[in-house]
Amino acid sequence: MTRILAIDTSSAWCSVALSLGDKAPELRHELVSAGASQLLLPWIEDLLRASNQALSTLDAIAVGIGPGAFTGVRLGVAVVQGLAIAANVSVVPVASLDAIAAQVITTKQFTKIKPVYFVVAIDARIDEIYWAKYETENSAGLSKRLGDIHLTKPEEIQLDGVGYIAGSAVKAYGDRLFMNHSLPLDCLDPDVSISALGILDCAKEMMTLGRQISVTDLEPLYVRNKVALTTDEREIAFKKVQQ
Repeated sequence: MTRILAIDTSSAWCSVALSLGDKAPELRHELVSAGASQLLLPWIEDLLRASNQALSTLDAIAVGIGPGAFTGVRLGVAVVQGLAIAANVSVVPVASLDAIAAQVITTKQFTKIKPVYFVVAIDARIDEIYWAKYETENSAGLSKRLGDIHLTKPEEIQLDGVGYIAGSAVKAYGDRLFMNHSLPLDCLDPDVSISALGILDCAKEMMTLGRQISVTDLEPLYVRNKVALTTDEREIAFKKVQQ
C-alpha cells in the first residue's frame, strides 16, 4: 500500500490530501487567499491522526512547486522540506500546471469532447500567463506535457491543433487568448483550479517511474526568475537614486 501526503499552496487555495493505497483520498481544500500558513500544518496533523498514520509511515510527500503565487509556492516547499527531513521520507515535486492537467482530464466536459491536445493556462499577473500544451494519452487515461511551461503575454499563447483550454487565464484574459485560434465555448474550462488531488495523481505516476527525489534536491519552479530578483533590483535602483 502506497502512502502519499500531497500539499499545494501555489494558488489562493490551501489544499492537502492523504492517499492510502486504493482507498479514496482524504482531502482538505479551501479558498484562503493569504491564510494558508495558519491552516497547512493543522490540516496535515488532522488528516494523519484521523487515518492513524504518522509522517514516518509515509512513502513520500508530494508538493506543488509552481509556477504560481510566489509566497505560496515558497510556503509549500518550506513546509515539505521540514516534514520530509523530520520523517526521513522522499519527496515528489509536481509542477502546478501538470496537476491541473491531471484534474482536467477527469472532468465530464473534457471526457465528452475527448481532445487529442489541450492547453492549461493560468493567470501569472503582470499581464502575463503561464501555459503548457498537453497530449491526452487515452490508453493510460493520463496526459503528457509537450515541452516546457511558458510565460508569455496572453496573445502569444500557441493554440494550433489544440481542442481544449483550461485554467484561470481563460476568465482573466478572454478573447486575448484567441487572437489567432478560436474554440467553442464547450471547449473552455475557466473554473478549474489546482488541488492536492491533482498533485496526488501526478505523484502516483511519477513514483511508478522512480521520480521521487531527496528533500535536499527540492526547490521551487520559478518560471519568472525576475520575481526572485525584485528585492535586489530595488536596492540597486535605490543606490542609483542616492548617487
